[in-house]
Amino acid sequence: MPQDSSSPTVHESKKALKYNRDLSWKIASSLATSFRYAWDGLTYAFETQRNFRIHTVIGTLAIGLGVFLHLKPVEISVVGVTIGIVLAMELLNTAIESVVDLTVGQSSHELARIAKDCAAGAVLVSAMAAIIVGAALLLPPLWAVVQIAIAR
Repeated sequence: MPQDSSSPTVHESKKALKYNRDLSWKIASSLATSFRYAWDGLTYAFETQRNFRIHTVIGTLAIGLGVFLHLKPVEISVVGVTIGIVLAMELLNTAIESVVDLTVGQSSHELARIAKDCAAGAVLVSAMAAIIVGAALLLPPLWAVVQIAIAR
């Protein structure tokens, strides 16, 4: 059966689907705009999410303590990456909660509760892992400093 020349080919259809962004609300027109949107998300989370602020403060203190204790650069990097994972999980949790709230509105739905609880659980797991990493890297040198201070 001959193909109608006016109908798009499979390749053209895939390409049209790939670039058709009619349903997108806003598209970043440049890399700078993309970074601004990302910064807006960070700002929103910091201003509205208590736990994000708590994780940010604790993370800053952990990095500061690592510098004070003269940890090796690789150890400070591990602490920093761990903090980054916790903050990223907190951002994803906020995004999931917002989308769920947008979808269900003021009503209650079991699947919405599960989605929110699982997202919060992911933050909890990453925070517990961060505590283990922080304790393993920060407590031994901190204990050595405390012992030296007591001995004086």
